Amino acid sequence: MAMIKVLVTLGVPLLSAVAYVLCIGYRRRSKIYQLRRQGVAMPAGWSWWFGHLRVLDQKLQRLPSDANVYMAMEDMVKDHSDTEVFLMDYWPVFQPVLMISGPDLAIQASIKHDLPKPRDQQDSFRPIIGGPSLITMNEQQWKRWRSLFNPGFSASHMLELVPTIVDSVQVFREQLRGHVDKDVFKLDDMTTRLTMDIITKTTLDTDLHNQHSEHEVSRALNTILKWHSFWDPRILLNPLRPVVQWYYGCILEQFISRELQERFKEMKLEKTASNRDQPKRAKSVVALALEQYIKENQKGDLENLDDLQLDDAFAQVAANQIRLFIFAGNDTTATGIVYTYHMLALHPDALAKLRAELDSVFGNDSDVADQLRERPALINECRYTHAVIKETLRLYPPASSLREGIPGVSLVDRKGTVIPTEGLNATIMHRFIHVNPRIWPRPLEFIPERWLVGPEHELYVSTTSGAYRPFEHGPRNCIGQTLVLNELRIALAMTAQIFHITPAYEEWDTIKAADESSYSKIARKMGLKKDEPKPARGERAYQTSRSGAHPAEGYPCRVTLV
Repeated sequence: MAMIKVLVTLGVPLLSAVAYVLCIGYRRRSKIYQLRRQGVAMPAGWSWWFGHLRVLDQKLQRLPSDANVYMAMEDMVKDHSDTEVFLMDYWPVFQPVLMISGPDLAIQASIKHDLPKPRDQQDSFRPIIGGPSLITMNEQQWKRWRSLFNPGFSASHMLELVPTIVDSVQVFREQLRGHVDKDVFKLDDMTTRLTMDIITKTTLDTDLHNQHSEHEVSRALNTILKWHSFWDPRILLNPLRPVVQWYYGCILEQFISRELQERFKEMKLEKTASNRDQPKRAKSVVALALEQYIKENQKGDLENLDDLQLDDAFAQVAANQIRLFIFAGNDTTATGIVYTYHMLALHPDALAKLRAELDSVFGNDSDVADQLRERPALINECRYTHAVIKETLRLYPPASSLREGIPGVSLVDRKGTVIPTEGLNATIMHRFIHVNPRIWPRPLEFIPERWLVGPEHELYVSTTSGAYRPFEHGPRNCIGQTLVLNELRIALAMTAQIFHITPAYEEWDTIKAADESSYSKIARKMGLKKDEPKPARGERAYQTSRSGAHPAEGYPCRVTLV
């Protein structure tokens, strides 16, 4: 009898839980089925039990294991060019997602309805960012923190920080010189170390000297990213992942919190009477934010601000914002530099035009670094250089944008089908919007000149159309885009006239083959190990799934003098 009571006690809650799960599952599956019957575009092969997971898996099997997941979407985007949106059902792993490949629908999601960031995105970013940040916040919280950091990222303030960027690029330039006519090396590793130095100096006023020796902050962030994925279950289900990310997250948090307190003390000291007349240097992004914080919290006209403390809640969120700036400013900018060099290597005519422009702006016998320190606004005269960068980011955008559907809001595809967004997420796929043939003339070609022509020209595409969005588009565009573009222009201005960088993937293949272990060779001969499939379009420098869409294998290359 006692055993029966135990079974009943355990069995009723268990059966109730199972019934609840089945009920929720049935409701969600029924909703997708209903949307399908209503005419919402979906890729062929949908299954009641597995949604589109098997369809996606078949696409991914044709690509290298590290390829960016959006590469698997190319055929599906073409199949749905008439709607410029399709629904991917990731049951039972993830929320169903509307995959948007047209600017009209992107504007509906990001501007007209300004759909919020998904609630679960904060959990996805937590190992990297630490908590709420501009990339996950919504409404008033987002507006508050965005307004606080806007002055630090303004175009005028970014010009003041140009000398700081020049100092870091000068180190990068000398390290490139050390590789001239030497062995193959990975450019992505170098640019990642460069951008880490720049982003910590400009946002936190801290010089990591990361290009000389990897700093613990850089090592911690890279380890977190290595163990991170927004979708890959092979990484997400690894039982060691939470422990590893927690440990290295603590290193990041402790370092940033310590530096934040130091900047706060410096800002208070600067406001005392004895320091007001001291010569001022360009302030970091966080210094301007702390200056505003002091202004808002200072009670009366105090000469001594020793009693003013940094609120713990404010300090925690501010630290999250700094982690976001370091992550985004390091990762995406590094890949932008690499892909710009890559496109110039593949298009020598564009490289010749860029060098001619740099010669005309800076001359070919003087040090660009000294000129930029004295006249930072010179970078604004490099119009063709800017066009090269914009065209590179069009073809190799570092990320996409994710929004969450809400009750009462629907999107309308190009065929007029109304799609209720409640219970769905929406991904704005920047890569496919950037090469949408309905919008872009000769979409797959690298043509920097398209950014220098007027509305009367056949290549012209309006920047207000929502068709160009490497930094997103609308009110939630990237706060650091001016910094990124300045970094890219300065890097090119200080190196493109000196060095010629070319990809060396074939040599890299030979090096890897020579270093392959005996075990690996035997496994290959026995058919236990297969060669990685080559990506579509024969692109060796394809974008990978690592955050920031880094180039495959770190972009092995060679460098020679011009």
